[in-house]
Parts: sequence; C-alpha cells; structure tokens
Amino acid sequence: MPGFTNYRGDNEFFKGASYASLMGTGFSSFSPRLDAKYSPLKRSRLNAPFVFSAKEFVQKKMQTSIEVLPDECLFEILRRLPGRKEKSSCALVSKKWLMLLSSIRSKESIKVVSAEKASEEVEDEGYLTRCLKGKKATDNRLAAIAVGIAGAGGLGRLSIQGNNTIRGVSNVGLAAIGRRCPSLKVLSAWDVSTIGDQGLTDIANGCHKLEKLELIRCPLVSDRALFAFAENCHGLTSLTIESCPRIGNDGLQAIARGCPKLHTINIKDCPLVGDQGISTLVSSSPYTLVKIKLQNLNITEISAAIIGHYGINVTELALTGLQCVSERGFWVMAMAHGLQKLESLAISSCPGLTDRALEKIGKGSPNLKNLSLHKCSLISDNGLVAYTKCSLSIKSIQLHECNEISQNGVLAVISNCGLKLRAVSLVKCMGIKDIVLEAHRLTPSKYLKSLSVRDCPGFGSNVLAVVGWLCPQLEEIDICGLSGVTDAGFLSVVENCQAGLMKVNLSGCTNITDSSITSLARLHSGMLQYLNLGGCSKVTDESLAAIALHCYGLEELDVSKCAITDLAIASLCCERMPELLNLYLSGCSQITDKCIPFLVKLGEGLISLNLRGCTSVSGRMVDWLAKKLCECEVVA
Repeated sequence: MPGFTNYRGDNEFFKGASYASLMGTGFSSFSPRLDAKYSPLKRSRLNAPFVFSAKEFVQKKMQTSIEVLPDECLFEILRRLPGRKEKSSCALVSKKWLMLLSSIRSKESIKVVSAEKASEEVEDEGYLTRCLKGKKATDNRLAAIAVGIAGAGGLGRLSIQGNNTIRGVSNVGLAAIGRRCPSLKVLSAWDVSTIGDQGLTDIANGCHKLEKLELIRCPLVSDRALFAFAENCHGLTSLTIESCPRIGNDGLQAIARGCPKLHTINIKDCPLVGDQGISTLVSSSPYTLVKIKLQNLNITEISAAIIGHYGINVTELALTGLQCVSERGFWVMAMAHGLQKLESLAISSCPGLTDRALEKIGKGSPNLKNLSLHKCSLISDNGLVAYTKCSLSIKSIQLHECNEISQNGVLAVISNCGLKLRAVSLVKCMGIKDIVLEAHRLTPSKYLKSLSVRDCPGFGSNVLAVVGWLCPQLEEIDICGLSGVTDAGFLSVVENCQAGLMKVNLSGCTNITDSSITSLARLHSGMLQYLNLGGCSKVTDESLAAIALHCYGLEELDVSKCAITDLAIASLCCERMPELLNLYLSGCSQITDKCIPFLVKLGEGLISLNLRGCTSVSGRMVDWLAKKLCECEVVA
C-alpha cells in the first residue's frame, strides 16, 4: 500500500499526471470486482493559510457543471431526450445547450428514442407561424423556435423582418431552422443584411417542403442560395426577390430548371437580372405561372415578347419602371396572343407604353377586367378611348398621375363602357379641367358603381354634375380633397342616383355645406353605411340632426374638423342609430364637456371613438368617459 499511496499528502506518485493520461493507461477500465490496491486519494495538506476568492469559487462551481463535458458528449446526451417537453426544458438551462439541441436534426432524435415516444417527433404538417421583428430577430430565438416547435404542429411559416444591430440573425440561426423544421413551407426575410448563402443553403437542404420564398433587401445573398433551393425544393410555387444585388440570371435559370410548379414570380431592383433570367423563368412554367410582377429591371422587348407568348395562364401582370422595353416590346407582347386569360394589368413608369400599344393590349387581352396606369405620360384620351372600344371585359380603370388624360377622355370611357365598367379611379391627374360639357352626346352608364377622384384640383362641380347624370347607378363616391366641388355639383349626384349611395367620402371638400348633406341623408337614408365629412368646415349641427334622423343604417361617421357643437352630439344620441360602430370627432373644437353624458349613452354600441384635438373637452372627462365605455376604444 505504501508503494502506491503517499500518506504525506504531497501526491508525488500522481505528480504531473493528467486526466487524459489516466484515461490512456486504462485506469478507468478496472472491473468493480477487481481488488485494486489503490486507496482513495486524500486531499493535500496545506502549510500556508487557505484563501478562497469569489472568482475561484465561481470557476470551481462552473467546473462541476455538466457544461464542462465536451460538445460531443453533450450532443449524445441531448439527442436521446425522449420528448418535446424534455428538450424545451433543457434548452432553458443555457445558451450552449440550446444551440447544441438546435444542431440535432429531427431524424437523428427519432433514431435514438423508443418507438413509443418517437411519435412525438414525426414530421407534421407545419401549422404554426412565427414572426421575428427588429430586436427580437436573433439566433437564440431561432434556435428556441427550432427546438420547441417540433411535435407541436410543426413550423409552417417563418418571417424575419429587420436587423438586430447587436446580435442579429445569422447563418447559425437559419441552420437551426433547417435542421429542426422540415415542415417549413414559407420563408420570408426582409431587411436582413446579416444572412448569407450558407444559412439559406441549410434551409434548402432541410426544408424540402418549402413552397414560398421571399428575399427582400438581403445584400449578402447570391445565386448560390438559389442553386440550393432549385436542387432541393422542387415544390416551390412562389418566388419574390427584391433588392438583392448579388442575385442574377444564373440563379433564376436554376430555379426555372428545378422548380417547375412556380405560379408567382416577383422580381424587383436586381441589377444583375436581365432577359436571360426572366425569359427562362417565364418560359419554363407556362402551364402553372399565374402572377408576374417585374419592377426596375434591365430587361428589353425580348422578355416582353416571352411573356406575351408563354403567359398562357397568367391572370395578373404588373410591369413597373422597365425603361428598356420599347413601344415595340409592348406591341409584340400584346399581339403574341398568349395573354388570353389575363384579368389584371398594372403598368407604371414605362416610357414604351403609348396610345398605340395600349390599343393593341385591348385587342390581345380579351378577358382583361382591371387596368391600372401609373405615371404613363404618353397615354392620352385617344389611347384610353381606343382601348375601351377594343376591350370586351373591362370592369375597373385606375389612372394615377396620367396628366395627358382630360375630363373628355374620362367621360367618354364611362360612356363607351356603359354595359361593362364598374369602377373608375383618378388620382393626381392634372390634365382634368372643370369646364362646361355637352352631356347629351354621351350615353349613361348602366353599371358604374364606384367613382373615386382624389387630389385632382381641376375636377370641379361642372364635371361632377355631368357625372351625376351619366352614372345613375353609383353606390360609392369618393371625391377627397376637391375644394372646387360645391353643392351644385354634388347635388347632381345625390338627386340623380337611383341605386342609393352606400359609401360617401367628401373629406377635404371645403365648399360642401348643410344643403348637400341634409339632401343626402334624406334621399339615401336606407342605404348609407359610410360617411366621411372630415374637414368640411361648413357642415354644422343641421347636417348631424338630419343624419341622426334618417341614416339609421350608418356604421361609420367622420365629422372631424366640422363646425359642430354639443347639440350635434345630443342629436346623434336622441335618435336611434343601432348600427353606428365608429365615430370620429377629432378637431371639433366647439364640443365641450357638456357632450360627455350623450357620448356615454351613444358609446354603448361603439367600438371606436376619436376625440383627438377636441380642445374644449377636458382630459379629466375623457378619462372618465374611457372608464365608462369599457368595450369602446377612446382615442384622445
């Protein structure tokens, strides 16, 4: 015994021996029954005073933790945990354990648990949705999602939005999702500058069920990531790539070859993308592709011709900022006769769209129902009228900043499409002038239901009066911000409308008075559901009394910045308005604390009440009102 153990405590026999060397000598392999002549080691005797600092205590305490085990040992322990709850509990212990758990693939877990408990870990359908925004977008949160979500319905949709400047999402977090969430079907990454090809490759390698991919403003992502998705995610149906400067034609061509089920493509602000990528993408999925949106790309009439030829099932097409597509490109696209099923077309800031090209589009797309033109400076009344004469199915026309369009073109379109057109919208069209027109040359529209005119300063009462006569079936009218509209023009609409107005927006029409509103309330009482009089400074208590008396079906009323007093609120309260849900009184400086009792009674059926800017109503009374109306959101 003395030959093996030094009782003096200086431990000479084991001097310089390490843990690894002991393991190497087979010290730990002795049989329990072996009569080894080793006695337990004694603690060393110290001659000097023993000083135990806090730092040494923390270090010693940490050394006793299971975390001192190598990652390989912890990995083998953690992968044998039987169920989701156990894994989630262990993930709460430390970040190291969390990241180790997230590195274990679901299939590896299934191999080591019993058949009875393995059912918890089988791949499920991916019902759950997770969205990480801003500071919450970190690798640790992604790892926690990856560990805790397995067996709980499966992660189906993951959205990452915005950068965390301190410790944002990186390839490590994406890799955890790729390993643990095979049921992922939708991945969206917005404004994430810290992820790259490797993380997305890990997603592609592990998430073969992916159907929708959105990469928006991800500057580090290149074609390499798209190669991985093309190789592994053959069921991809929707692809959105926006402001990714490293993605080009090669990546899109790979997607075209590997993902034959694409039905939606949206490519924007990618300088490396040209005709080769777009043409291959469109021509490879002619029978499945339904929606195409291309914006600010360096493509030419070649891509336009390919779309016109292979877009046989395309129903929605949006083209924006295509500076290199000429008039010939749009002409060929229209006359290729491939866009027979096109129903919605939006073209913005494309200098190649001319009157002649628009007319060809009308002939080549017989099923086109919705047309939207934005900043098309070469489209005039002639092109718009020619288009409507050719179009067989048009139901909605939107014109935004098309300054060559005048009131003559708009009214002619309404007249030409009397049996088809349902809605017309004009925004910032500076070519419209308020002049006297000869209405007898026009044919009234039998089906136009909705008219919206916003921020067109030349649209005044003369034009509106003709519209009133021309559109007797209107149900919705929005003439926001038209200070040139007076009672004379609006009363033409009110008095000629046969169907009954349901939604009316007169916000910013400063020359509308009580005369128009009282007539509106009286003649359309049974139909009116939405009324916005915000900023109509000439509307007074008289209008509110008429509204309260007649408009029993009104659901939303906005009288912000109107010249109403407490009497108007009393009128609303006294009459029965069971359908009213939203009331906006912001900026009504003449209402006071005296209206609060009436608002209490009125607010019993409201879900929203806006009192912001009501300077004559005290904050104390607003607080009291908010407490009384428990189920109504009071904004002040």
